[in-house]
Amino acid sequence: MKLGVKEVNIKEAKLFSKGKVREIYDDGDSLIMIATDRISAFDVILPDPIPGKGIVLTQISIFWFDFLKDIVPNHFITDRIEEMGEPYINYKDIIEYRTIKVKKLKRLDVECIVRGYIEGSGWKDYQKTGMVSGIKLPPGLKRGDKLPEPIFTPSTKAEEGHDENITFDQMKDIVGSELAEKIKDVSIRLYEKARDYALERGIIIADTKFEFGLDENGELVLIDEVLTPDSSRFWPLDEYKPGQPQKSFDKQYVRDYLEEIKWNKTPPAPTLPEDVIKNTIEKYKEAYNKLTGRTLSF
Repeated sequence: MKLGVKEVNIKEAKLFSKGKVREIYDDGDSLIMIATDRISAFDVILPDPIPGKGIVLTQISIFWFDFLKDIVPNHFITDRIEEMGEPYINYKDIIEYRTIKVKKLKRLDVECIVRGYIEGSGWKDYQKTGMVSGIKLPPGLKRGDKLPEPIFTPSTKAEEGHDENITFDQMKDIVGSELAEKIKDVSIRLYEKARDYALERGIIIADTKFEFGLDENGELVLIDEVLTPDSSRFWPLDEYKPGQPQKSFDKQYVRDYLEEIKWNKTPPAPTLPEDVIKNTIEKYKEAYNKLTGRTLSF
């Protein structure tokens, strides 16, 4: 098991895309998704990897794919490197535990965000307008408050830079009304099932983002990562106090450090101290342990 993987670069395979964290390779009618240990904050990749982070992201996603498959199909095929064949098997020592083979689908270019609590950009918008993505919320909410019911607040998916929050009506213009309604319904059902499960294990899922694709029959399929500490806000239930920033199991810890040192959020990003790197991976692993009941030993 190799830790601290910043890049994989499988030269014998065809690179499909390279994101802030993942390298994705084209394998014919499927894709090979490899989560590195890179970490980004404020849409900038930081110079230091978080050793083992990609393993945690991949293993949590695999858990949720299985747990949520009764609500909507997902793109997961296998995480066994042996079943992926060459050239991937030649890189097994680097990519094992951080790699999945998935179905190749038509990706929908919207981020499907569900918020159960008011925080982040939603909290900033609410302070200014009393609304989030055009949805009017009750007056007098405190930062971190639980919302009366989960809200669906989509955004556009940017290849570079910041994603942009949009209204549900704007999303309908992008994907069509019928599909937008289905995505909204499925996203909220996914969130509610995961939220209730996580609460029993001491974790509040404050918000999360889902991504979807369409298969060859036009059916909706859950893709990408699912309910990870990178794509969600995870808060410890026993320390939850509305009206202030929450302690977290996600990369908010890194964001808070960068805010503390007053980084201007433009490249190049500063290096992270050893204790911030260590504490970050421990938070990720703790989230995995609590949610799955399993232990990652690295």
